[in-house]
Amino acid sequence: MEKTQTLVEHRPPGTTLEPQRFLINERYVNLIVVSTNQFRQRPQNELIQTGVTHEECLKETQTRLEHISPNRLFRWNPQSQCVPHAVMVSGVPGIGKTTLMQKFVYDWVTGNHYQRFSFVFIFRFRDLNKLGEASLKEMILHQYPYLEGQIGNILQDSERLLFIFDGLDESVYQMDFYSSKLSNPQHRTQFGEIVVSLVRQSLLKGCSVLITSRPSRLASVDTSVFQRIAEIMGFLHGDRLTFFNNFFGNEELSGKAFHYVQENDTLYTFCYIPSYCWIICTVLSMCFRAQPTITDQLMTSLPKTVTQLFVTFVSNILANHSQNKYGGHTDREPLTSIGWMAEHGVMNHMIVFDERHLESFSVRKDKHLFSCFMMESGQPPDVDYTFLHLILQEFFAALVHFIHYNPDRLQKILDEAESYKDGRAEIFLRFLCGLSDSSTRSMLKSQLGELSTQAARDVITWIQKKIAEERKPDKSREHKIDFLNVFYYLHESRNKFLVSQCTGLKKVDFCDVPFTPLDCSVLSFILTSSKMTEELDIARCNIQSEGFRKLLPALHTVKNLSLDGNYLTDSSCPHLASGIRNNQTLRTLHLSGNKLEGPHFSDLMEALTTSQIEELHLDKNQLTDSSCPHLASGIRSNQTLRILDLSDNNLYGPHFGTLMAAVATSRIEKLQ
Repeated sequence: MEKTQTLVEHRPPGTTLEPQRFLINERYVNLIVVSTNQFRQRPQNELIQTGVTHEECLKETQTRLEHISPNRLFRWNPQSQCVPHAVMVSGVPGIGKTTLMQKFVYDWVTGNHYQRFSFVFIFRFRDLNKLGEASLKEMILHQYPYLEGQIGNILQDSERLLFIFDGLDESVYQMDFYSSKLSNPQHRTQFGEIVVSLVRQSLLKGCSVLITSRPSRLASVDTSVFQRIAEIMGFLHGDRLTFFNNFFGNEELSGKAFHYVQENDTLYTFCYIPSYCWIICTVLSMCFRAQPTITDQLMTSLPKTVTQLFVTFVSNILANHSQNKYGGHTDREPLTSIGWMAEHGVMNHMIVFDERHLESFSVRKDKHLFSCFMMESGQPPDVDYTFLHLILQEFFAALVHFIHYNPDRLQKILDEAESYKDGRAEIFLRFLCGLSDSSTRSMLKSQLGELSTQAARDVITWIQKKIAEERKPDKSREHKIDFLNVFYYLHESRNKFLVSQCTGLKKVDFCDVPFTPLDCSVLSFILTSSKMTEELDIARCNIQSEGFRKLLPALHTVKNLSLDGNYLTDSSCPHLASGIRNNQTLRTLHLSGNKLEGPHFSDLMEALTTSQIEELHLDKNQLTDSSCPHLASGIRSNQTLRILDLSDNNLYGPHFGTLMAAVATSRIEKLQ
């Protein structure tokens, strides 16, 4: 119970303060867990993909997704039509898999849940990697030696046993869940065969097994042998606010911090991850401590991109680092070693390092700086090391190229990163682009000295080449997604001159590419910087009202806008109206296949009266007779409309005549 009743919060990096400890019931914030089996297609980086899925999950709360509280993981599963004995829980790094397991065991120990289990054995795959050949009995006793006198009797009652295996993605053993025939708990073999045999029930029939893993590992594993597969989606919006309140312990500070982050889609997109929330709260608390009075000037100086967030995080750590107080830039060498190791990990899906890796990359763990960025676990000689968060690892992998510039190595890693189709290098590439911005790099100058401007030029040249490649007339969905990724690189770089020089696109076409609100913010930044786009096709992109609101500032110069099939509703009409009023160059507007019928439809029609629109498509919008007076008013007062499509609506009724009378006196030449 002592091991599970407290949560440890890392000490503030770069300080000598001790880690803070809290009772798990005081600080534990609920994580959303949903049933899923979607591990097969992961073309994006798993952190980005889960962020997208999280937004979709929020929209589907009341529909097909089954939400599972931790105490129901081994309850009846309607999907598999049974009470599961083997459960897989997936989640990206830092999402809270290990903490969830700790809460699970704590609730069992305190008698709150799962009292049908007499014994719960918890193992980490990273520890099992060092075990060598062993029997199940030896594996248990290695972890729980005090059970030696009882182990025989314990294994006899297998239905009252639960085995938890944390971190399948860290296992060196490739699991084939259809291969094992092991049935004797005293038979010595590789630990992987023991795990598989417990899952398959050939060993200790009736026992229960719970395994956790990153999604990227499950893409190569046949998970059909599990009766429940769940994914931890992280924090819902309310849970994020709770985390901020718990962290700051000051309602005013937490409110301002949370509002700032929530208004910045770039920063907010990863806030579903608890450890990311901890990093962003740490950075903001550093900023608030440096300037106790919260002024408008302070708020505008806060980080605006993920790169700036992590630059601020690392800069504050280095500023507090005692070795730096004596002048010079002594941190460059240890950060270079850490950076090369981080890059190796990113490119090889590796987040756990051991003594061999430290030796190979000349990383000295005796340096105080090492403990600021990395956590160690286990007992000597079996000690492992991980970065505070995977995103921090990806940041160091990018930063090292600006600390220790090598043109050949940088070009090689850019080529290698592009070659991976699973998205493993996507955040790494965004950090490279973010660090190409001189003002962002300058935040580290006082601690690290000048960072390479030539590395920045090389990255900018690479972005320019990507732009040229993606501007080829390939209309495939994959090509459009690649082009959207390039927009992310430009957005992270904050280089508006580069955007204006490199884009120059009169037509932007992303139709049929599902958009998130963050995608809309990124596209808005690009269009605002470019100011040359005349035609924008974002039909069937699942924009919805929130996404369109984020795009509004960028639509002033667009002449032809296609928003067909975007789930826009009556509540979107005020935003549409605002966009029309602020754009006197708009000539063609496609709104087919939405659901604009409702009390706010009149706002849209009122905006039409002062517009220069010549072609308007409102077909398939579920418009009824009650919309006819608003349509008539808009048409009657508009002097430019020539083409109007109202087909596939249900306009017939007592007010239909009013509409037809307005059409008869208008300048409309074609009506459908």
